[in-house]
Amino acid sequence: MKKAIHIGVTGGAGQICYSLLYRLAAGDVFPSDQPIVLHILELPHALSALKGVVMELEDCAFPLLSGIVIGDDPHRVFDGVDFALLVGAKPRGKGMERADLLEQNAQIFVEQGKALSHNKKVKVLVVGNPANTNALVLSHNAKDLPRENIRSMMRLDQNRAITQLAKKAEVSVKSVKKVAVWGNHSASMVPDYDNALIGGKSAKEVIHDLPWLQGEFMKTVQERGAAIIAARGFSSAASAAHAIISSIRDWIYETPEDDFYVAGIHAKGNPYHIQEDIFFSFPLSGGEIVPHLKVDSFLEAKIKASEKELIAERDAVRKWL
Repeated sequence: MKKAIHIGVTGGAGQICYSLLYRLAAGDVFPSDQPIVLHILELPHALSALKGVVMELEDCAFPLLSGIVIGDDPHRVFDGVDFALLVGAKPRGKGMERADLLEQNAQIFVEQGKALSHNKKVKVLVVGNPANTNALVLSHNAKDLPRENIRSMMRLDQNRAITQLAKKAEVSVKSVKKVAVWGNHSASMVPDYDNALIGGKSAKEVIHDLPWLQGEFMKTVQERGAAIIAARGFSSAASAAHAIISSIRDWIYETPEDDFYVAGIHAKGNPYHIQEDIFFSFPLSGGEIVPHLKVDSFLEAKIKASEKELIAERDAVRKWL
């Protein structure tokens, strides 16, 4: 039997994890003969609910799930993990200023960064928002962990952009390739219609509706999370869990030659002249930034605005770096 892969997950009693944990245990990421051990972190007041989730995982009798570790101490729960999926974060409450949200989350990711610092091989995916800046804080506090081992999730935004282009063109999502999403995981994110392909042709050529691409398309992708909350009363859960699964697969498997994926990575040495000490979403292939992509002046201005927002977020959490 293969040696088990150990997967750390935070926010284990939350909505996203209620979809995510079962898919991990069912074998949706790794080969069909790969056992896993789940290491699930929660806040002390949510441990009782997490125990209920564990009961359900046990009751599924997943053949590949060879163990479960739970607790509220990241230093203990993260011990020996191969992947850390940091889903849990402080949500923005009513009337809360963004600066307060950034600071409260920074304190969470300082501690988690310290807990992961000794493990130089762990791959860390930051999902909890503000994900890009949380990843930056974690990277500065996981001092022994290479920064290329840390990413913030942007795959959900890419999936949303792919779907909107496919719907507009009346084609399958399989026909849509090379959809970049640049910048921050926020309303400033920049879904890229300039480099997207539909059926091997330029998306701009296929759709032939620049006002829609620069207007409704971008707005729909940027505001999709808020639209889901308005419709169902809760934030994205199943789609976020699916994006986490896709993000891990993007990371560990070969990228198709006719496509790329997106993730927030540390911007040091990037070929697009983006400020270096931020986590910024770039198109990636095989873990490397896809170079030489060009965008029109409209998208270029939007990308600079998203970069400016990330710089402001970095400056707001400077004392935690």
